[in-house]
Amino acid sequence: MSHNNTVLSQLLKLIPRHEIERLTNRHDGKRRSDALSRWSQFVALLTGHLSNRRSLRDIETTLQTQSQHQYHLGTQSVSRSALGRANEQLDYEFFTGLFTTLYQRCTAHQPRHGFRFKNKLFSLDGSLIDLSMKIFPWADCNSMKAAFKLHVGLDHDGLIPAFVSLTEGKAGEVNEAAQWDFPKGSVLVFDKGYSRYAWHKSLTDKGLFWVTRIRGNALYRVIERRDVSQHDHVTSDQTIVYTSKRAQDANLYPVRRVGYSDPVTGKHYVFVTNQFNWSAQTIADIYKQRWQVELFFKWIKQNLKIKTFLGHSKNAVMTQIMVALCAYLLLSYLKFKSKITKSLQEILQLLQVNLFIRRPLLALLLPVQKPPPDNRQLTFSLSRNYVGQQWGRPL
Repeated sequence: MSHNNTVLSQLLKLIPRHEIERLTNRHDGKRRSDALSRWSQFVALLTGHLSNRRSLRDIETTLQTQSQHQYHLGTQSVSRSALGRANEQLDYEFFTGLFTTLYQRCTAHQPRHGFRFKNKLFSLDGSLIDLSMKIFPWADCNSMKAAFKLHVGLDHDGLIPAFVSLTEGKAGEVNEAAQWDFPKGSVLVFDKGYSRYAWHKSLTDKGLFWVTRIRGNALYRVIERRDVSQHDHVTSDQTIVYTSKRAQDANLYPVRRVGYSDPVTGKHYVFVTNQFNWSAQTIADIYKQRWQVELFFKWIKQNLKIKTFLGHSKNAVMTQIMVALCAYLLLSYLKFKSKITKSLQEILQLLQVNLFIRRPLLALLLPVQKPPPDNRQLTFSLSRNYVGQQWGRPL
């Protein structure tokens, strides 16, 4: 009988340990030999996310009951006090670097988005995560509540986060997106919260395309109209120039304005873009795909531990969030590389109940193959009937 390590151990082998060491040397330098290692901290927090643990004590108890597997995980004994100190004191930027490493590994296996163009497609958005004002006073969003904001640039090749930043709830979304370095030729889709003319112009200057919705109070002048098909749901296709003082100060280029009527809801939308070559229907379809980033936020809030926290400091909260995003990329990498047809939800559910079971990881995730029917009983029955007929009586 073949030997198998635990499912968690096999999952962790997808992470390059030399990258962990490199990031440790970069962010932590020399530490005490008996201090909790970065690898042990990561494994403990990852176990908390994947097995839905609720507290530091819960994580400690889970790992202690599985101490016989500690050697195969390559971890130290993890106490709740040591894990709490690590989350409070060790820089969370370590896990930002690990996130970048895992994303790069995913890009080698991720499926393409469904559009015919070869450009990369990213959806940008930010989501507030509410906190208690008494426990997290540093995250005051307004006089009524505390919150911080998770900013994400979602890569539509595989629907995985490519750019991430965490800020206080008051931070503007455009300020964070302006710091991300998108590949030249990429297509960015975002809502009206990113309407800053100077930033739109800078994207065009960098060779990036963008699609968004026009503000209702926008001032503009139409300089060109294009014919639209009566069979499409496109109501208008125009080239416009913004005429407000702010747009003139930003020296914004002419943009394309596309009107679209949703055939399902009947609601009318108006999009603006700096892409003039694609069809108006493609522009509408691109903006429709922006909903995927909303689904991403919904998934991680429902399935990973990012609404209740193991520490009260900003660093502890950031650490927990970044490990959750690393867990998402790890599951996505497993799905891409093995070409599993199961959804991430199904994969996570299987891992939750089998995390410390010794069995092949892929055998757990792949569809169960039904054995072929056993025809030996049928053959024996036919033989009995034949012998009975030879003797003139049934057997």
